[in-house]
Amino acid sequence: MSMDTRPLAEQLRPQSFDDVIGQEHLVGKDGVLRKMLAQSFLPSLVFWGPPGVGKTTLARLLATLTNSHFESKSAVTATLADVRLIVSQARTRKTETGERTILFLDELHRFNKAQQDALLPVVEDGTICFIGATTENPSFEVIAPLLSRTRVLVLKQLTDDELKKLLGKALEFVSTTIDTDAQGFLIACANGDGRSLLTIFEIAHELSNGSEITLELVETAAQKKMLSYDKTGDNHYDTISAFIKSMRSSDTSASIYYLARMTMSGEDPLFIARRMVIFASEDIGMAQPTALVVANAVFDACHKVGYPEAHIVLAHGVVYLSRAKKNRSAYDALLMAEVDVEKYGNLPIPLSVRNAPTKLMKSLGYSKGYEMYTKDSHLPDKIKGTIYYNEESSTEHGNT
Repeated sequence: MSMDTRPLAEQLRPQSFDDVIGQEHLVGKDGVLRKMLAQSFLPSLVFWGPPGVGKTTLARLLATLTNSHFESKSAVTATLADVRLIVSQARTRKTETGERTILFLDELHRFNKAQQDALLPVVEDGTICFIGATTENPSFEVIAPLLSRTRVLVLKQLTDDELKKLLGKALEFVSTTIDTDAQGFLIACANGDGRSLLTIFEIAHELSNGSEITLELVETAAQKKMLSYDKTGDNHYDTISAFIKSMRSSDTSASIYYLARMTMSGEDPLFIARRMVIFASEDIGMAQPTALVVANAVFDACHKVGYPEAHIVLAHGVVYLSRAKKNRSAYDALLMAEVDVEKYGNLPIPLSVRNAPTKLMKSLGYSKGYEMYTKDSHLPDKIKGTIYYNEESSTEHGNT
């Protein structure tokens, strides 16, 4: 009997929807793909999601479950001549045997506009069932006419629990064990990527010579050391605290260092970016209001690209926020106002600034005496004259 030399990730590919780990919204009991196949309906699709979450697996599985001929190409190397040949063979196959052809094109975003245009007629007339896969936002990377002829399905990053299930399958398949530290580090290294987890695991298993897989073996296989960073423990909160305080003090080098600690330990880039958005308003505020725009752009970019490129975006944003002048006056003003709201409750709003949509309300004095640009206080009488925010006394500090 010949030994199976296929990669472990290939050997463990699911044979049914029930075998798929993750993507419950697509293949679960109420999943859209399961419902489509129950109705014997499979339109052309675009799978959008990060690496290693099952885009290729689902495409192959759909071909198997629909008894379709499967053709797989990568847009990195495929040419229009390759596509035309597949289409020609698909026409012949459909005419002679009635068998449908599924063309799976990985890295769809690597096809230019002209190449994507060439797919339109055969997707339109049903010569092939087209399934494209991309890690990039289809709204920006796929031409509108192709998007209108396909259904975009979003695949999610695998959770730690889902990665543990996948690892359990791998352990059972090769009949071995792994110690707790090694398991935790392996899941952190995978960072939601099932294929990455299986690749590192397979190397570690080969290095183990049949013994239990240890942390040292996983570190060797992954070519990185385990950092002391627990996403739910004290170290997690200590690091993010040091990160924020370093930016607050305009210590750019320290800010970048703590960012590196988090990104190299697999911290969710959106968690980091979310804290940066808060920081832009809380600590920079009126000193540089555009900082909030930059922070939001960082968050949006991290959402679009994910790791590994997201760490570049984060570094760009961190340097900008750290070097910006700081002014907490808007936030401090809000905190002072909240103290009075808590102390006095809902004080009566002066009649002059109340809304007066009806004649009755006008007769009762609502909006009476209101002037658009008056310097008079519009606060309730009990706290009239209180100053929460004084632009003249607001202070700024930090670099420019």
